[in-house]
Amino acid sequence: MFLHRRFYLASLAVIFSLLCGYIFPAFFAVGKVMVVLLLLLCIFDYWRLWRMQGGVTASRTCSARFSNGDENPVRIEVENRYLYSVNLQVIDEIPNVFQRRDVLFALEMRSAERKEILYRLRPVKRGEYQFGKIRVFVSTHLGLLTRRFTCGEPVDIKVYPAYLMLHQYELMAISNNLTELGIKRIRRIGHHTEFEHIKEYVKGDDYRTINWKASARRHQLMVNTYQDERSQQVYNIIDKGRIMQSAFKEMTLLDYAINAALVLSYVTIYKEDKAGLITFSNQFETFIPASKQAGHLQTILESLYRQQTTFGESDYSTLYVHLNKHVSKRSLLIIYTNFDNVVGMERQLNYLQQLSHKHVVLAVFFENAELKDFAVRRPHVGEGYFQQVIAEKFIYEKQYVTTLLRRNGVYSLLTTPEKLSVDVINKYLEMKARHLI
Repeated sequence: MFLHRRFYLASLAVIFSLLCGYIFPAFFAVGKVMVVLLLLLCIFDYWRLWRMQGGVTASRTCSARFSNGDENPVRIEVENRYLYSVNLQVIDEIPNVFQRRDVLFALEMRSAERKEILYRLRPVKRGEYQFGKIRVFVSTHLGLLTRRFTCGEPVDIKVYPAYLMLHQYELMAISNNLTELGIKRIRRIGHHTEFEHIKEYVKGDDYRTINWKASARRHQLMVNTYQDERSQQVYNIIDKGRIMQSAFKEMTLLDYAINAALVLSYVTIYKEDKAGLITFSNQFETFIPASKQAGHLQTILESLYRQQTTFGESDYSTLYVHLNKHVSKRSLLIIYTNFDNVVGMERQLNYLQQLSHKHVVLAVFFENAELKDFAVRRPHVGEGYFQQVIAEKFIYEKQYVTTLLRRNGVYSLLTTPEKLSVDVINKYLEMKARHLI
């Protein structure tokens, strides 16, 4: 049982009346009547609230898995089983990691009425979170006492990479509206095919596909049939070194890379290519061979869920050795990393060049959008000019890194974290249309 704010206000009125009775005796008699009346009203309010064992029920409905970086819906269904209207305050005990104090909802419900509360949570870190119970505070229209109901049970949920984005891309792909997400329509250049089989010539077949050797052996016209080249291998390679611990809008660069790798894997399989996953830091860690079989995307999702950054410097020599060992077929290697300056990139350039001799390498690194916004502001003091010069130097070095990689046969993509998924997909579609893979 809890005392409502109205009870304290009524008690102050009673105390004030009794104190005034020392000066005006009539107020003392009024104060006594108010005490009795307040006591009777409290008894009546208590009886109305506690007359039923389960006067109010509440239950929580949410996904067993949350999508990292997305708005995940949580629903609470509340039912009033009292025979009269009541006022409710519903508090959901959300995981402490969200640090929110606004998950409190005030409702007024009639008898036998049901209401649904909808709110959303946006996690910024993968892992396991725990919801507590639902606390419902009930008071009648008298508002003197409050009864607390404890509903629901603690629930553990796992925060996975942004799988909700996959459903968004899937729905858009079905309705051919991917351009609304920023995916460009890229025209295929030329006619790139691979041999499928030999068959007998029928009217309408292209004369240019006649196989004269097979025709001579069979003593009838035989033609080659071709199909569009498919099943190219695309590997998402994620750098987990300390450079990926930088944060943007509360999410680390690693989490943005993981989300983009998951979405690109889905698009790759949708385009009938094979998607694979590699992670590394100071050592070679995760390797999932490229495939497009059913359930392969779930395997990638489960692997990405467990990835964490390290505090060491990434070892590209180890990556080079293991790639030569595990990946023999020419593939598209998309490396998610972050080069802050030319010196850092030049230390790894030799290994990227060697990889580009056998594979198509796309280095994806991040542009500091906040630094770019700062560089275009007009400074108000002299110190601001020096800060802007330094900011412009960092921006120039990022752009120079892009140019230097291209000169050495490594494709590059410089983008902001929030545009990473769309830009990587567009780059993949562009490279596929140009038959670079």
